[in-house]
Amino acid sequence: MKTAQRTNKWKKIIIWTILSIVIIVAGAFVYLNSVTYSPSERAEAAMTSDAQVNVTKIKDGYRFEPAGTKVTEPNIIFYPGGLVEPESYSPLARQMAEQGHRVYIANMPMNLAIFGQNKADSFIEEHPDESFVIGGHSLGGSFASRYAAEHNEKLKGIFFLASYADEGCSLNNTDVSTLQITGSDDGVLNRESWESAKANLPEDTTYVSIEGGNHGQFGSYGMQKGDNQPAIPEEEQLEEVVQALENWMDKLK
Repeated sequence: MKTAQRTNKWKKIIIWTILSIVIIVAGAFVYLNSVTYSPSERAEAAMTSDAQVNVTKIKDGYRFEPAGTKVTEPNIIFYPGGLVEPESYSPLARQMAEQGHRVYIANMPMNLAIFGQNKADSFIEEHPDESFVIGGHSLGGSFASRYAAEHNEKLKGIFFLASYADEGCSLNNTDVSTLQITGSDDGVLNRESWESAKANLPEDTTYVSIEGGNHGQFGSYGMQKGDNQPAIPEEEQLEEVVQALENWMDKLK
């Protein structure tokens, strides 16, 4: 009788433990969804294929390719900012594809690059004989940097949009070309940490500051909490990012 009671007691404990875990996980998902940034109407429209760009949903994200023309290397791998849906970067991916590049946007678990650092592997495996650069926005840039530090032999360069390489992903002893782009009115980027992190980059890193640009306009998802109002339109900031990327990648050929 006592054995049966003990068994029932443990069954109840196990059931309540499982239920508690399910409730906590469900609550976490609900919370993350409530604070996640969704793509703007402009970004959603950029997800549609047309005569210039083919957009394809693939295993680990999205592929943007120039339609009816030869791809210009390097291919581009992009890691989204923390809690930002990948589609929010489709205007940037589309414009780079219109310039001739094949662009991959990674789809991160829970929209956090910390859980998808090696997503780049599957993109590189599609075209292993071609050249690649990797980069990302905010948190995405930091984890793109971690990938680059561990796989620099696979990459020609890395770019940071309002982001930096922390001590866990120093690139100053690699041959990876590096580009840093920031906005002068960014209210989210920790400038002190960003300055300190310069020590983790090569001496010949290229720095570009977009006058009037803020944090959120590196994507297309609206105002981000803690950010400053931008002094320039989203389209202008995007154009400056595209130009900086093109100028930098021209030197890699």
